[in-house]
Amino acid sequence: MTQIIVGENEGIESALRRFKRQVSKAGIFPDMRKNRHFETPLEKRKRKAVAKHKQSKRRFRN
Repeated sequence: MTQIIVGENEGIESALRRFKRQVSKAGIFPDMRKNRHFETPLEKRKRKAVAKHKQSKRRFRN
């Protein structure tokens, strides 16, 4: 979890800039984008089955 402590004479803009920098260093945004939408168990099974099918086709070609 990313956390910053705002200094006594620090402006909100600089604190926000520091927070954004820490969030980008921690890699939170890519993880958020990956988990943005809820996926039902049925959708997850279908996605994995399609990926497995594609992988087996690639293996068969070579």
